[in-house]
Amino acid sequence: MRALIVIDMLKDFIEEGAVLEVPMGRKIIDNVKKLIKCARERKMPVIYVCDAHLVNDGEFEYWPPHAIKGTRGAEVIDELKPTEGDVIVEKRRYSGFYGTSLDLLLRENGVKELIMTGVLTNVCVFFTAADAFMRGYKVIVVSDGTAALSEKDHEWGLEQARAVLKAEVVSTREVIERYFP
Repeated sequence: MRALIVIDMLKDFIEEGAVLEVPMGRKIIDNVKKLIKCARERKMPVIYVCDAHLVNDGEFEYWPPHAIKGTRGAEVIDELKPTEGDVIVEKRRYSGFYGTSLDLLLRENGVKELIMTGVLTNVCVFFTAADAFMRGYKVIVVSDGTAALSEKDHEWGLEQARAVLKAEVVSTREVIERYFP
C-alpha cells in the first residue's frame, strides 16, 4: 500500500510575503492538488506532515519563528486543505518521523511506499525521505511536486534522494500513470 505525504505546504512557507516564503512552492500547488485528488479517489491515505513549533522552539536559533502551533501561519494553504479522512502529523524538526507518530500510523495502515510532495526539497522533504528509507519504506519523490528556495537546492535534494536514498524521482504525470492506474 502507498500513502501520499504532503510536507509543509503551510501559509508561513507558501503565501507571498510569508516569514519563510518559498516562492517556488506556489508553482507546485496544482501538481500537489492533482495528486491529492487522485489519492483520495483511490482511498489512498493522504498524510499532511506539518511544522507545528512551540513559541520558544530551538529551531528558531537557525530560522526565524515560523509555523507556530495554533497560528494562521501553521495552517495548510487553502488550496490544499485537508478533508475528512486525511491525517495531519505535526512535527517540530525537519523529519516527519522525528518525535512523531508517523511511522506507527504508516505501519498500522500497511503502508510500504511513500509518495512525497511539498517543501523544502533539500530540507524537510529530504530528511523525511531519509528517515523513511532507513525505516525500510520505498520512497518516491515528485520532482515537480516539491520545491526549494532555489533551483540549485531543489536539484541537490532530488539528486541526493535518487543517489543516496535510492528514491524514485518522477514527475506528477509519471506518478499518476504508474501509481494511480
